[in-house]
Amino acid sequence: MKSLKKLLFFSFMLNIITVVSPVGADVRLPSMIGDNMLIQRDMDITLRGWADPGERVKITFAGENVTVKADRKGTWKTTLSPMNAGGPYEIIFKGKNTIRVENVLIGELWLCSGQSNMEMYVQAAADPHNEIAHAYHPEIRLFNVDNEVGFVPADDCVGQWKVCSPYNVPQFSAAAYYFGRALQDSLGVPVGLINASWGGTPAEVWMRPESIASNPVLKPLYDKWKPVLDEKSPEIVRYYHELGIWHDNIYYMMNTGEPLDIFNSFGYSGIKVPDTKGLVFAPNVPGICYHSMVAPFTDFAIRGAIWYQGESNAGRAYEYRTLFPALIEDWRALWGREIPFVFVQLTAFGTNDPSISESSWAELREAQLMTLDLPATAMAVTIDIGDTKDIHPKNKQEVGRRLALGALKAAYDCDIAYSGPVFKTMLKSNKGIHLRFLHDEGGLATSDGNLPYGFIVAGKDGTFVPASAEIVGNEVVVSSHKVPDPVAVRYGWAGDPACNLVNGAGLPASPFRTDDWPGITAPK
Repeated sequence: MKSLKKLLFFSFMLNIITVVSPVGADVRLPSMIGDNMLIQRDMDITLRGWADPGERVKITFAGENVTVKADRKGTWKTTLSPMNAGGPYEIIFKGKNTIRVENVLIGELWLCSGQSNMEMYVQAAADPHNEIAHAYHPEIRLFNVDNEVGFVPADDCVGQWKVCSPYNVPQFSAAAYYFGRALQDSLGVPVGLINASWGGTPAEVWMRPESIASNPVLKPLYDKWKPVLDEKSPEIVRYYHELGIWHDNIYYMMNTGEPLDIFNSFGYSGIKVPDTKGLVFAPNVPGICYHSMVAPFTDFAIRGAIWYQGESNAGRAYEYRTLFPALIEDWRALWGREIPFVFVQLTAFGTNDPSISESSWAELREAQLMTLDLPATAMAVTIDIGDTKDIHPKNKQEVGRRLALGALKAAYDCDIAYSGPVFKTMLKSNKGIHLRFLHDEGGLATSDGNLPYGFIVAGKDGTFVPASAEIVGNEVVVSSHKVPDPVAVRYGWAGDPACNLVNGAGLPASPFRTDDWPGITAPK
């Protein structure tokens, strides 16, 4: 394992190199194009880079030869014909100098983004020693994007393609790796994973600020940060750059046990938030992670995206009803097509008090559930694999598997059970409220063999009480002797609810409510 001093020195030198590298002179390539890269199959292949203005660059790839001329700014870009899955290949770029990009695979490329639960390393998740020891997957390629911010879209980032191995997988996203592994097992083709995630980030930092500004519901969010966006302060960029190094290395130490005093000796413990900027631990200014960590990839074809985020927006769930779909549509506009989008619903964490009928986390899960109205989306429900005391549950293997199930449906239209039960309709009778569900493949059941639990009911007065429930055919019938005339049902409506409804595939039901009464985060 590299020492922390070496890691910090490498980060420092790499950023110096990035800053002082000349724009012209030799042919250069973005970090996305390099040894061990993976290119999306069956779609046009974009290749781009830099050279002297007017310089001609000859590209040779799998028997295809193309010559492209750099424009007045020294940039060049070309498109090659789609290819089937396979490899390895070599790509040769020849101008005044020659670059050979080796060990290139063609397969399925996915962008993996979000906050800390996406960022969480394999070595920090469950069963790390066994998982790392068996991580020989040469047809899975990993690309980690360094945490950086920006005020304008970047054309490159700091990162490097690596072959999945016990050496390279420990500090890669656990959720992304287990997703990619399950996908590769199912499809039998190479899989590439771009991990662009940053712990603590709200959703708005991952989309274009102009898309936020153009949405009437979201415009106040943009207006709040408009002075910062207009100023484009170098102080803020430097603050977040250093914060990225601080965050990366704190995270490194948490997962390796290296002592904090080594880190503090480098002076990063004293980073101070600029008094007038309102900055917090993670970037929260609209667009500044999109600009630096997503924009560099929008020229390149991807199959789709997986997303693991929401904790930092849980206090603004009603806003998230608009914000999250807007982010998906924004990314689809950037890639010029309806890229499949698969996301993780917030897991269980925090309070489980049956006397409390309102929950900001439950409301955020509801906002995520509503996002399934968009086409080519799927959601991995994780309410059953959370941790009351840890916002970062360790069972990322199952998270990745469920994300892969969603991708197999949303992106590849496989005929599989990919979702747990999702509330569809309710009907009242003298026996109580009858609930019907989508995705009840194999029949409704419970995870522990007991009667269903996790349901509460209310009458017109809006007071919820615990309810009894039973599975009758393809319905769940819910009732309570304390509520003779029930009008509303909620299921799993808490931070860390006790609930057990599943389908025949063992996939858990999404928490839901049948009412639309204003919650604790409703607009005032």
